[in-house]
Amino acid sequence: MLDLKTPFIFSLVALSVSAAAQSDESSLQGAHDELEHIEVKRHFQPYRGNVPLIDTPQAIDRITADTLANEGITRFIDALDFAPTIVRQNNSGGMFDSFAIRGFSGDENNPSGYLINGFNVRGYSGNRSTVNVQTIEVMKGPGSALYGQGEPGGTINVITKKPQFEEQGYIQGTVGNFDKKQVEFDYTNGINSDMAYRVNGSYEDSDTYRDNVFFKNLNLNPSFIWNISDHTSLSYQMEILDQEKPLDRGVFILNNDFDAVDAEDFYGDVRDGAHEVKAFGHQLVLNHELNHNWHLLSGFAYRDSSFEGQSSDTELSEGRQLLYTDPSILSRQRRTRDYQAQDLSLRFELSGVVDVAGFVNNVLFGLDYYNYHIDTDYRRWRTAWGADDTTYSIDPENPDYTIFRPDVTPTTLTAEKQKGLGFYAQDVIELSEATKLLVGFRVDKFEQDILNKLSNEGQEQDQTEVTPRFGFVYEINDSVSLYTSYAEGFRPNPGLDSDRNAFDPEETTSFEVGAKWENIADMFSGSVAIFDAEKTNMLTAEPNTGFSATLGEVESQGVEFQLTTDLTSDIRLDMAYAYINAKTANEVNNLDWGVPIPKGSRLINIAKHSGYISLNHFTSVFEKEAFFGVTMRYVGDRLGQTTDPTFILPSYTLVNLAGSVNISDALSMRFDVNNLFDRDYFENSYHQLWTMPGSPTNYTVSVKYQF
Repeated sequence: MLDLKTPFIFSLVALSVSAAAQSDESSLQGAHDELEHIEVKRHFQPYRGNVPLIDTPQAIDRITADTLANEGITRFIDALDFAPTIVRQNNSGGMFDSFAIRGFSGDENNPSGYLINGFNVRGYSGNRSTVNVQTIEVMKGPGSALYGQGEPGGTINVITKKPQFEEQGYIQGTVGNFDKKQVEFDYTNGINSDMAYRVNGSYEDSDTYRDNVFFKNLNLNPSFIWNISDHTSLSYQMEILDQEKPLDRGVFILNNDFDAVDAEDFYGDVRDGAHEVKAFGHQLVLNHELNHNWHLLSGFAYRDSSFEGQSSDTELSEGRQLLYTDPSILSRQRRTRDYQAQDLSLRFELSGVVDVAGFVNNVLFGLDYYNYHIDTDYRRWRTAWGADDTTYSIDPENPDYTIFRPDVTPTTLTAEKQKGLGFYAQDVIELSEATKLLVGFRVDKFEQDILNKLSNEGQEQDQTEVTPRFGFVYEINDSVSLYTSYAEGFRPNPGLDSDRNAFDPEETTSFEVGAKWENIADMFSGSVAIFDAEKTNMLTAEPNTGFSATLGEVESQGVEFQLTTDLTSDIRLDMAYAYINAKTANEVNNLDWGVPIPKGSRLINIAKHSGYISLNHFTSVFEKEAFFGVTMRYVGDRLGQTTDPTFILPSYTLVNLAGSVNISDALSMRFDVNNLFDRDYFENSYHQLWTMPGSPTNYTVSVKYQF
């Protein structure tokens, strides 16, 4: 384990000393005033400063804790279903939350492609819980010039729950079919007039609809805030994660016969047990208002994470897979993984308002740094190509878990180091009361060093990139604005290809125009956007080797629409639709498979059409407050394998029901039924032999006590 904990200690001391220097300023008045003051400070978001959302030239979806509660959502990936243009991707055997925004996904083997309170979350996060989520911001469109190393489709920022000065909390228990058992809690209170703490967490111990696949997850999130003065606060948050779950590659689909599949069939080996994902993270943030116009934000984050386990995976190579000629023999590989990651991040940001030549300028200057290490120990056994070897094969209809287990040998042993130093600046110029011009840029210096321990050879990269961002906003009135934006970006590609060479970074360009509106006639909020984005050196899975390969240049054009309206005082309607045309922009030859991928080929797991409609009714039952909701979600057909354009996952429509009733002021009960009509569907795919079926009808009942 690399020793990066020392920088954490020094940074903690440095920030604490800096904060204490402000301690002679006046304290806040009363607990209620402190709570309001915290809310005001939250307007200064990382990478955004004090610019309101309506004045930013991009569409931003906000999925709040209230939405999560109304929909009965307890997992992060399920929350993203309420953001148009986000679709689920191959998730490494169900171990991570993997997704694409506007047709673009990140590296399939580096799944934590989102921010937590403005910090990049590198490494391993498992299947994230929502117990500590206050708001999920989906900042769609170009943003790399500020956020750094992002996708052109957008950036997701999770804002966590913060300590409050008034005592409040809850405990909730949930049970359901497939032996689901979960408990979660949240408690916050003030220590004194200047300090408050919060601790929340969840524990789940459940089976699943998949045979021999279980899910255990422990998540704890202590946090603390110290209001040093009226103008200064210091906050700290810890994350503890321990997840156990067998790695599950799903089912096989032969000859596009999706009807022949049983969703529960598991082709791994019960002796493998669970893969374990662990994470231990810290965030420390100092907020200081220099004066009425200027604000300083500085932060530090450190995170240890790991991913370990063994699995028995269906063999994908046609020259090794006997299933194609004998349906009673399924050839498998044995694999072991031991991945260790450490991530250190620092950020300093100054934002403020200044008059220049008679124009109001909302300026933002920032400096960030990260140091990311990942050690990869990946071992494998597989049969020789063309040998017709039945070793470690099983009969899919009658698997034998007592057969001999071959020893694995090292396939990938690497030590990778990434360092990044970035400077960014942005100015939102108020040309008039109704028009605003955004100009921004980012300079990144990136270093990558990968040591191949098998050959004792290294690969190094050292690049400097400048990425600009431009935008224009025209406010028709206080509620409606039109905007356009253009941005460029880049993102390092981690790991090695099948020839053990490092990848060139991804480079992106993105353009969009749109409109957004808030509380028109106190009824309507929403947005519409048209976008066009391109990306070079995008990675895709190389099924035969288990490595990644570059897909060359890809592009995505589309339109998205989202609307929220109150039909009556107690009925709310939410709806969204997205059209995405994501495809390759040049012809690429997959060297491992010897298969050409023509220009214009679809990108894997991306639906051209998707959307949802949700109707929520707030009412009373026997004079008790109650809620009933129904959501219908549609996902169009998707390419299921990069190298086979004929393998198409079928479209599907799901209907979910939810309801709750307040038994008393403190006690409530709710029910959720997902996939009400028990539709067969497929969530995502990596290959026709690694395809993940969706869950049949599942239901949960929850009891919540709050105070």
